[in-house]
Parts: sequence; structure tokens; C-alpha cells
Amino acid sequence: MTETKHGDDRGFRGETERIVNEIAQELRTLDDGTTWFSGLCLTRRQEVLQEVAGYAMQAHITSADGHAGVARSGVKRTANPFVMICMDPPRYGFAGLPADEHVKAFRVLVSVFAVADTRRRTTECKNTCGHAWHNLPRTPREP
Repeated sequence: MTETKHGDDRGFRGETERIVNEIAQELRTLDDGTTWFSGLCLTRRQEVLQEVAGYAMQAHITSADGHAGVARSGVKRTANPFVMICMDPPRYGFAGLPADEHVKAFRVLVSVFAVADTRRRTTECKNTCGHAWHNLPRTPREP
């Protein structure tokens, strides 16, 4: 998450990265992010799911992160995305799920990423972090 795209001065590669990090830092609600995600075409939703799964992997999610994140997501414990993220190791084929599972997968991935990234911001990056996505301004931009 270090390259800049389209001249964004915060080091973001794109819209997905910004929105997901705003959700993780509670600058945007999960419901707002889900509304944005739901408005995307099928192909773009699949791309977003792959991208957010990559963020979750980079955040080194743990089993505990998976369970805590899913609890925040509002997704039932029997849903495929719940089962996939809570496996040890987690499964990341969310973009391959049927289209009617994409919103659940987005909610799970973003919620689990938020838990893992918050843990990392408060431990590994505490007071020493130069990551643009860990130092967002308190007023988010519109999608």
C-alpha cells in the first residue's frame, strides 16, 4: 500500500484502499462502505474483494482477528465468507464466490482487516508509523 495513483498525496493507490482504511479507522461506517461496494458492477466487486483480501493478508490476520471481525460484520456464522476467513489458515477465494455472497464477503473482509490493522497500528506502528493509510485525517473524503 505504498504507491501513489492519480496524484493522491496520501500515498493511496486508489478508491478502494482509501474507503477500506476509512472504515478500519471508523471515519466511515461499514454500512456506508457496503453501500459503495453494492453499487459496483460484478467485475469491479470481484476486483475489490481480491484487493481487500490482499490487505487482510498484509495485515497478517490471526484466527482471533477473524472471529472478532466477523462478529462486527453482521454476517451469520454459517455464511461462506465467515467459514472461509475463520479457517486456519484463512481461505481467500472471495472473488470466486457467487455474486449473491459478495456483500457478505466484503463486510467480513473489511471487518477482519479493521481488527487486524487496528492491532498493528496500536502495536507495531505505535508512535513510529509513516504509513499514509495509518495516518488519515479525521474528516474523510466522499467516495
